[in-house]
Amino acid sequence: MFDKKGVTRVRGVVKWFDVGRGFGFVVGDDGGPDILLHINVLRNFGQSSIADGAKVDITAQRTDRGVQALEIHAIDAPRPAGPATLADFQEIDESQLRALPLEPARVKWFDKGKGFGFANVFGSSDDVFLHIEVLRASGLADLSPGEAIAIRQMDGRRGKMAMEVRQWEAALEPEPEV
Repeated sequence: MFDKKGVTRVRGVVKWFDVGRGFGFVVGDDGGPDILLHINVLRNFGQSSIADGAKVDITAQRTDRGVQALEIHAIDAPRPAGPATLADFQEIDESQLRALPLEPARVKWFDKGKGFGFANVFGSSDDVFLHIEVLRASGLADLSPGEAIAIRQMDGRRGKMAMEVRQWEAALEPEPEV
């Protein structure tokens, strides 16, 4: 229900988002027209990408050009369709993951086409492997070189691996009780 200024709060799901084009669309849980999500709105929330299927809570406004997102209040990562696809992750349960510290890191590089990249935890020159499936499970679709993130990492079969990647601002918030 839009107010007199054409503004409303919407919960919905990201239909698709293309970082290269700088926009995507959200479908509201209650139906209605697709809602344009511009990359600047995403950046104002502190992220440079968002995974298709992520649940969002946004403020949207009706304009002459359609409905557009004005602000993001929350993003919930899409639930994985099945068990983790990486063999290194198959023995990890939620309590083990939560026991790992959430560490500040910076993206060294990430290639979405290849499906992986690397980051460095602040104060360490060790590379931490970032896999696209971990990003997707964390609600992200892509990362930019130099981007500040927070990660939970562990030693995998081939070296240090990120088990969870969060946008930096979300890492500063207290974690919910499990």
